[in-house]
Amino acid sequence: MTEQHTIIELQKIVKRFYIGMPNELEILHGIDLKVKEGEFVSIVGSSGSGKTTMMNIIGILDRPTEGEYMLDGVDVARAKDRELSMIRNQKIGFVFQTYNLISRTSALKNVELPMLYAGLGKKERSDRAMELLRMVGMGERVSHNPDELSGGQKQRVAIARAMANDPAIILADEPTGALDSKTGRMIMDIFHRLNEEQGKTIVLITHSQELAEETERIVTLKDGEIIGERRGSGC
Repeated sequence: MTEQHTIIELQKIVKRFYIGMPNELEILHGIDLKVKEGEFVSIVGSSGSGKTTMMNIIGILDRPTEGEYMLDGVDVARAKDRELSMIRNQKIGFVFQTYNLISRTSALKNVELPMLYAGLGKKERSDRAMELLRMVGMGERVSHNPDELSGGQKQRVAIARAMANDPAIILADEPTGALDSKTGRMIMDIFHRLNEEQGKTIVLITHSQELAEETERIVTLKDGEIIGERRGSGC
């Protein structure tokens, strides 16, 4: 078996807000983390541990104050904004607790959106969006708007949208947080399938130890520091 290469590498990542002001706040205090291609990793911590700040940095939604971040060989700190938005659109798929779907827009059009930004033609976008919605069991609901869908259905559309540009990495922030346990189970099953069948690297941000246990590796965050790492039962 070939050695998996490191796709995400954080070194001594510090994140501060209100820099230079009396109320300066340091959220992350020197984070070191490596994630290999094809890994399913969970980052666990209670509210206020710095999970979302860390996810925003991994997902290039925010920049670190200090430290180095290499994403699949690209030095994020030195990359231009335009290059970063292209990397974000092509390499990373996001799944949020609140779905972040566009209302009054069909499931199909929601899934097409990242492909529109990537410059794909209309037929190619539509065909791929249909294929992805079928993959997550939403083939019958392609023309429904988000307000006509249940929470679990919205999240499945959100996962299909995250997969639109065939990203190497999926970042999921509390993806089952707003769902009942049965629906949450279905969402986790989709993530396992994407990881096992398509080799997607998945970083799951969660406060749930139970969900974290399903992943290969569990990284525990507390007060902006990694305080432990261990194998999950998903390895």
